[in-house]
Amino acid sequence: MPVRQLPERLVNRIAAGEVVERPASVVKELVENAIDAGASRIDVFTEGGGRRRVGITDDGSGMTAADLELAVERHATSKLDDEDLLQIRTLGFRGEALPSIGAVAKLAITTRHASEPHAWALSVEGGAKSDIMPAALAHGTRVEVNELFFATPARLKFLKSDRTEAEAIREVVRRLAMARPDIAFTLAGEERAPVTWAAALPGAAGRLTRLGDILGTEFRAHAIEVRAERDGVVVAGFAAAPAVTRANALGQYLFVNGRPVRDKLILGAVRAAYADYLPRDRHPVVALFVTLDPREVDANVHPAKTEVRFRNAGLVRALIVHALKEGLAREGRRTAANSGGEALASLRPAFAPRPGDWDWRRSPALPAAPLTAFEDATISAFAERQQAAFDVGGPTADVRMEVQPAADLIDRPLGAARTQIHETYIVSQTRDGLIIIDQHAAHERIVYERLKAALARDGVQRQILLIPEIVEIDEATVERLLARAEELASFGLVIESFGPGAVAVRETPSLLGKTDASGLLRDLAERMAEWDEELPLERRLMHVAATMACHGSVRAGRRLKPEEMNALLREMEETPNSGQCNHGRPTYVELKLSDIEKLFGRR
Repeated sequence: MPVRQLPERLVNRIAAGEVVERPASVVKELVENAIDAGASRIDVFTEGGGRRRVGITDDGSGMTAADLELAVERHATSKLDDEDLLQIRTLGFRGEALPSIGAVAKLAITTRHASEPHAWALSVEGGAKSDIMPAALAHGTRVEVNELFFATPARLKFLKSDRTEAEAIREVVRRLAMARPDIAFTLAGEERAPVTWAAALPGAAGRLTRLGDILGTEFRAHAIEVRAERDGVVVAGFAAAPAVTRANALGQYLFVNGRPVRDKLILGAVRAAYADYLPRDRHPVVALFVTLDPREVDANVHPAKTEVRFRNAGLVRALIVHALKEGLAREGRRTAANSGGEALASLRPAFAPRPGDWDWRRSPALPAAPLTAFEDATISAFAERQQAAFDVGGPTADVRMEVQPAADLIDRPLGAARTQIHETYIVSQTRDGLIIIDQHAAHERIVYERLKAALARDGVQRQILLIPEIVEIDEATVERLLARAEELASFGLVIESFGPGAVAVRETPSLLGKTDASGLLRDLAERMAEWDEELPLERRLMHVAATMACHGSVRAGRRLKPEEMNALLREMEETPNSGQCNHGRPTYVELKLSDIEKLFGRR
């Protein structure tokens, strides 16, 4: 077959396949155009999940008649002052959005520039452009896209249901609204109730207001401000406390120079920063904004502009990790459970009498006539049987109360230890409430932070076993452990082969004291089975430290003396990130006295 030049209409439809994948792609391109036009308000309306109609109205600068005629031509743009693709300061710049949409749908544009006496209108249907005509519009631009993909019916088969496509549009608008809190957005359609996000004030407070409006009150209540800057690169935004998590990474919103992106580098940095706080199957909720010189980032690596490439990717990653770790360490004791909301919800009675319900306290008085002997005996027997229901034996908790805690301890952040219940939980009293501490989870974090500090300072101190402990495990596990023997030795755990199917433990970290070497090695081997060669050495070492900390901490079921309980509380106050153990579970729950009074109807 000879080589031939493709007709322009077919070229436009092929190009549209790269830019316009679904109705959400249309909304993204048109809203970005409105933002680049300086709009302060953008309204989005859809029908049929966007396939029947998409309408975008903005109050931006608008276009002149000459600009409108060129705007629907391929590779025509007003967003490049010169031909330097390294100085991209706008969301759009290729000049492909409008001609691509017009090639596969029915496109109508009405716009008015401040210098024009009236508005102008233009339509494009399947690539065929109409003449420009006068129109009525106060200011800005209105774009309508009808019957998407009518010119390429095969593409319609790949679209999802109207509800699914509408949800994709909602997510696109949400991301753009988060990127520009100074712009008011309205999103409406037959698939949803209208929602409006009012323009917010500039600065971090306004940004948090917009994020709270979109991500919900839970995120706003537990958001931690993060910021870091180096060599002209600024990372700012908000991260949720570790107890606010998701089952996937869809709650991570990332923006580069105001552009919403999905970048593996940034996602990996977020995962690394939260590694000490979350379980392996949970993901944090963050909104991070990276600002840097346009020359240091390439936004021209993806047709839909959803990916970027950094000139100095290592610096960006390090700044993100630093900003998140610094913010999490600063708010180290904050957890969702600490607000008492979840705890209070579980403590509220399952049944509460409603007004008008029968209440034994308001029962009528006994009759004035004297009781007969039969009635008296019957009531006495009934009372004895009822009283027996309250005879439940001795207490199941180890309750040892101090007569009066020291006043200086009451005023400490974690208060004064009052008792230990079920030999697992410590109850402490503060000036305005009480705190329940999981002794194992709390001590696990303390040991973990000590191991990290010792490793960074001068290495972990070892204790030589007088008689090496022999641990018998399968040969595959032995090989896995011996392959990482050098890494284990850096934490003071020295092992060597002891024949097939056995390992000899010669030294253990002195910080752990007496430990179960067999259980520790088995747990370490299970962790190592999940590693791959791409996992950085630092992360592998932290996994080892976390496992050792779990085995070296105070176990649940161990009875503690009052002075030991108070010592644990004081260590928690001095330890970074003590609000969660290194598996992501909260270490304590705080209940304010006012909340407790509400439970009992005192407020």
